[in-house]
Amino acid sequence: MNSTDSQIASALGSRLVSATRIGGGCIHNARRFSLADGRSVFVKSAAGPHAALLTAEARALALLAPHTRVPTLVGDGETPAATRWIALEWLDLHPLTTRSWHHLGRQLAALHTTTSPTHGLDHHNFIGSTPQSNTPTPSWAAFFRDQRLRPQLRLARHNGHLLPETDILASSDHLLANHHPAPALLHGDLWSGNTAALADDTSVIFDPAPYFGDPETDLAMLELFGGPLPAPFHSGYGPVSPDYPQRKPLYDLYHALNHLNLFGSGYTSMVRTCLRSIK
Repeated sequence: MNSTDSQIASALGSRLVSATRIGGGCIHNARRFSLADGRSVFVKSAAGPHAALLTAEARALALLAPHTRVPTLVGDGETPAATRWIALEWLDLHPLTTRSWHHLGRQLAALHTTTSPTHGLDHHNFIGSTPQSNTPTPSWAAFFRDQRLRPQLRLARHNGHLLPETDILASSDHLLANHHPAPALLHGDLWSGNTAALADDTSVIFDPAPYFGDPETDLAMLELFGGPLPAPFHSGYGPVSPDYPQRKPLYDLYHALNHLNLFGSGYTSMVRTCLRSIK
């Protein structure tokens, strides 16, 4: 135990009994705290430039919590040494089952019924550790072009990746020209690793990067690393537009570009696959 962990426990109104490091994260220091009052909490902390990600995560969880099952935010703050931290309820998570896939579909459908007058959000946040711009925009096509693709393409150019930017933006405009979804509240980073189930088959989603936009982007991300969504999910979520497969590679491209910018050329093939599909 160190002084930072003891200070966080004190801010949570208890004394630290033990702190166990948790794997799986690549950005923050993650631990399971056992507190003297009997609680177990999941704590993430960071100093320096990554501290802002935790502030954004706390806001994201508070935004989604009234509408879907996410980990409850127990507390957040900053230590005297300027370490930012958030504490979440400890959840024993399990892989999704048939019942929890169905529940996930229902929960996501309910989340997507929460709407806004414009696409975007009243503040910016992050996708992974990449800043994500959410300037409110009435047009979905304009929002996705200017707030999603254009910043990633600019960053890719800065990182030395040569991509046909003009053609990509034109393809996006073409694919979305007649697509006018109502701005729905999104998880924003709903890959399969950000979903799990509780013992009672309740589904839980976590690590959100929310904004208001096209619900299909959440579906596309959920399939990007996990493959086609199973029938129980669809029975819970409900019908999807028959044109969704045409837009899916475009929505995948945003996350493929982000992975290229975060992790390097190993994601070049994913970007190229998306580009072949949107032409």
